[in-house]
Amino acid sequence: MKNDTKRIVVKVGTNVLTNKDNRILGPVLRELVRQIAVLYERDVMVILVSSGSAIAGKEVLGKTKIKDKSIRRQVYSAIGQPRMMRHYYSIFHDYGMRCAQVLATKRDFDPGKHRQNMVNCYEGLLSEGVIPIANEDDAVSLTMSMFSDNDELASLVAELLDADRLIILSDTDGLYTGHPDDDNSKKLNEVKVDENVEKYVKASNKKEGEGRGGMASKLKIAKGTAKKNIPTYIANGKRENVIVDIVDDKAVGTKFIH
Repeated sequence: MKNDTKRIVVKVGTNVLTNKDNRILGPVLRELVRQIAVLYERDVMVILVSSGSAIAGKEVLGKTKIKDKSIRRQVYSAIGQPRMMRHYYSIFHDYGMRCAQVLATKRDFDPGKHRQNMVNCYEGLLSEGVIPIANEDDAVSLTMSMFSDNDELASLVAELLDADRLIILSDTDGLYTGHPDDDNSKKLNEVKVDENVEKYVKASNKKEGEGRGGMASKLKIAKGTAKKNIPTYIANGKRENVIVDIVDDKAVGTKFIH
């Protein structure tokens, strides 16, 4: 890869990857990888933060006798992680590309040896043209070592790698002044971190049914990341060519800037 290679972090949410029956959507995964391949040819490396492992595990295991919600999530995620990676590995292979899984807990981002080990791993993968796919290590992360959601993980990865942009893909086109389905509400194309747009969150919120994040979380993460001089976007992951369009500075989603 060239020394001036740009890097962006893309977080894809559960509602982007699944249908109403909570089944993983193969065509959505393929479109996601297609865009990553397009950017790869333009010397833009993508670090992907992917949800979906718990759903993928639930597809395999089905109903379980495990009563504890946290343990149930651990089990579903442990089963689903290799299944998600198998999907990604196969699709990236079709494009002549390679991917790798990087699991982490929140503690791994604390200053010290673990943080440096992560930096070394990511930098090594990127130097070889391998697409890192990051996710929370759900099998071992509980309480204090958990991320609030994958939006937080994506933000920490973007900061860790001094990314050029963070793109948070959800099932909505961005932040609206009201509910997205309301004809009177308008999408905000650009937001500065000191603007008071929190008032719009309650009206526009479409919390992800199987994920842990909602618009309030996304707004907090987007503003926090933008404050670190990393432009951050909230956009619809099911919109065709959404990632490439954002990289091309088209008016897609909501952009957060310092």
